[in-house]
Amino acid sequence: MLSGRYRLESKLGSGGMSTVYLAMDQVLDRPVAIKLLHREISEEADQLERFRREARAAARLSHPNLVGVIDAGEDDGRPYIVFEYIEGRTLKRRLQEEGRLPVDEAVAYGIEIGRGLIAAHARKLVHRDVKPQNVLIDPDGRAKVTDFGIARSLESKGLTATGRVLGTTDYVSPEQAMGEDVDERSDVYSLGVVLYEMLTGDVPFQAETQVGVAMKHVNEPMPDVQAKRPEVSASVAAVVDRATTKDPRDRYGTVAEMVRDLEQTLEVEAARRGGTSGEATSVLDSVPSERRRLGGRRRISGAGIALAVVIIALAAAAVIFATRLNLGDGDSSPPPGGTTEVRLSNDAASEFDPEGDERETGTQQLALDGNPTGTAWSSEHYDSPDFGGLKDGVGLSIDAGQTVPAKQLVIRALTPGYDAQIYELNATPPSELSDWGQPVARVRDGEETERLALPGKPAKSFLIWITKLPQAKDDPGRYQMEISDVQLFRS
Repeated sequence: MLSGRYRLESKLGSGGMSTVYLAMDQVLDRPVAIKLLHREISEEADQLERFRREARAAARLSHPNLVGVIDAGEDDGRPYIVFEYIEGRTLKRRLQEEGRLPVDEAVAYGIEIGRGLIAAHARKLVHRDVKPQNVLIDPDGRAKVTDFGIARSLESKGLTATGRVLGTTDYVSPEQAMGEDVDERSDVYSLGVVLYEMLTGDVPFQAETQVGVAMKHVNEPMPDVQAKRPEVSASVAAVVDRATTKDPRDRYGTVAEMVRDLEQTLEVEAARRGGTSGEATSVLDSVPSERRRLGGRRRISGAGIALAVVIIALAAAAVIFATRLNLGDGDSSPPPGGTTEVRLSNDAASEFDPEGDERETGTQQLALDGNPTGTAWSSEHYDSPDFGGLKDGVGLSIDAGQTVPAKQLVIRALTPGYDAQIYELNATPPSELSDWGQPVARVRDGEETERLALPGKPAKSFLIWITKLPQAKDDPGRYQMEISDVQLFRS
């Protein structure tokens, strides 16, 4: 029994620093997973700090494709972290038991793993150990990334000494293998290797020692995924190629860029196969329609180009067919008559916190990344719907970059039950609420999707001012706002 609350029932796995147990939370009567630091490790100051840092890092993350942290503590001098218990198996176990995955399913899992990493990177955390062993598949088939044990903040040097390699060498990036500083492009490389393994059933490099494998990642070209599995399309192979280039400058700059290309290739695979099944279907349904276009940067032969032309035609036909059937994310509806959507760039959103420190969580770009179900801007957690009495509200301002006669604002929230006021102004977003004038629309007990009529007058800036917080999804008893998507329509 840990801390008089968690009864350990069975061991789920063990590593160099800790052991993971299935446990029962005696207070809430539910199963949980507990990572308990080994007793001998808990006496080492640097390892103890790394473990505590994992708890802090995991506690900052909340996303459907990340395993959530519930609690942390110490018992008899041994620290532990309590995670949600995922009844299922790791992606590695599935690959070992079943071999390579269907192409569309491999791409879908690549997207879900990527979405989880995007949320971590938005919090300035690089995972640095992305591998199938650290991906759990829940009973619904969804992929969830776990084990941020060696994650490091992008804003600090952390505890890792120069020249020391942390991470599993089967998936390690060349720069990490050489002990160099890493950023999120290292996670891009590792995700590319995981995608390669899902497509082929094998890791790309093998050697007698882990150091030998690491040096192959540094020096040897990545094997051609199409040579190992010819039915993999050029567009899918192009993503693997770009993600796993040796020089980080030649890779995707962010996981978000890689995920966008994977979303496009998933549609191509759906067109080639005449549809998708399982998790691939739900992932494809979550891809915004404006992202559905063929991408790829791979150099291919004349025959490959011909194949690509055929694929493009099939993809276009699929898009047209889906459009005619009004397929989408399940909750969208046509824009109001005589209106068109205003294209908003990812950096058009800014957090608005004039009564606080002018910053909430720094994830505002997730409200405009075109992913209405997988990512979201979130406020901080508060102890009551009225922000713990600390302030009157927090908000998200949108700079459209141009003057538009806006007719409708669509807000999609992962946390219904909020109150909000909507402001607009034909000027650059001001820093004080009083400078915004009077609200032009209001939300009361907001639902997951709110469609708000606007005056249609010329305006450049728009403010969603949250005045009552809804209950947090990841922390019962606390309150947090999460906006997953914002759309603006003009006349």
